[in-house]
Amino acid sequence: MATTAASPPPTAAEDNVRLLLPGFLSPETCKELEFVHRSCGTAGYRPSVVSTSLPHLAATGCGHLLLPFVPIRERLRDAVESFFSCHFDLFVEFTGLVSWCKGASIGWHSDDNKPYLRQRAFTAVCYLNNHGKDFKGGLLKFQDGEPSSVIPVAGDAVIYTADNRNVHCVDEVTEGERLTLTLWFTRDSSFDEDPKLLSFLSQTSLSYEPADQNSYIPLPASDNMYWFSYDQSGFDIRCARMHILGFSFRASSDEDSKSTSAAPADDPIELLGKPLRIGRADDVFGKIFANSLHALQVVQFYYWKAPELASRRNQTTGGSETVCYPTIQVQRSSGTELPLPCNHGLAQTIFGSYGNVDSVIEWDDVVLALAMWENYSEELKRKLSIFLPNWLSNGTIFVVDPSEPTQVALRLTRPWRVFDLTVAHWGNLSKMDSLVLKHYGRPFLDICISDSFHVA
Repeated sequence: MATTAASPPPTAAEDNVRLLLPGFLSPETCKELEFVHRSCGTAGYRPSVVSTSLPHLAATGCGHLLLPFVPIRERLRDAVESFFSCHFDLFVEFTGLVSWCKGASIGWHSDDNKPYLRQRAFTAVCYLNNHGKDFKGGLLKFQDGEPSSVIPVAGDAVIYTADNRNVHCVDEVTEGERLTLTLWFTRDSSFDEDPKLLSFLSQTSLSYEPADQNSYIPLPASDNMYWFSYDQSGFDIRCARMHILGFSFRASSDEDSKSTSAAPADDPIELLGKPLRIGRADDVFGKIFANSLHALQVVQFYYWKAPELASRRNQTTGGSETVCYPTIQVQRSSGTELPLPCNHGLAQTIFGSYGNVDSVIEWDDVVLALAMWENYSEELKRKLSIFLPNWLSNGTIFVVDPSEPTQVALRLTRPWRVFDLTVAHWGNLSKMDSLVLKHYGRPFLDICISDSFHVA
């Protein structure tokens, strides 16, 4: 899991209603979030938009992929609370990855402009790729104040109030895919997204067995969630993501190839939820994947780690390092591509092309990427099994430092009352204050910790 880049806290300013935070996320963090989105995203809430919400990850067997978001959420909440002078006052209402594809835009609005959005207090948008290089159009513009517009640069973040002081729009994306991490914050605890996330995670991620690959194999949502409609046409997002990278889904065996060719024409998309292989041109990769999302995650991981894989290969060629590749055959075959409905030309138009896609791939690198993906997923799953009991016992999601004591007993005093309680230890007193406020309500800014001691 990538670490986020360190950045100084913003300066509070009463009159300012927005702030640009250059370099808030590290390049590696941006790439990791891009991997999550391009391997898990579904059709979004607006035309020409693809989204990946945290509840969706938790509900589709990918709860471990929430972990990269946790420190980012805390840092963004700290930045918003510091700049807008609302310390310990905010809950995260929504965290999600959103990509605006060709044709996507939105006119002038504020983020609380509907009756069902009045709870929103602040917005944070982190850009994961670059305007002009990865996409064209898609500028964020504000009606009043400074900055009046934001040109997306990977790693930059912008925070602003969600009310009519920040009426804004997004220009139409004319080419490529504009990737963002978006958060909304609220003062109303009833809109806190953590309880819903914890409910999903308690159902899907409590059981953990080391080396049990099934514990991190993704489970596809309903097929209609992956259907990207455009005018009178459309495509399956899973198929489109693979096609743009030069891959296709293949039958898992010759017998399956014969049966799929005779499958009813009205249900071919159902094949994406069954075991399959992947291929490129006339090559078929020997690994049988549990379903299309399993294969897509591995391929997207391969492209995320492509520079590292190439470096390892070059070092091996030069004799400075030995890399042991698992044995997976690549077969020369044809005619086994699954008969899936996908308008590949439209997909290429909507998503554009990825800048680091090579016309020739090294299958040994794909084999190594598969092993690295399994290790990556296994490690995140292991960490989640450690963190989740702490989250569930406190009803909130936070960064857990395994080196710290798991619990701390506190005595908190106010002029008229004393509280004794035991809470999870964050190793960060301000975060502990935040947890106390969640338990006992607001305003409690004058709570003082008069005594603390570790619980054995």
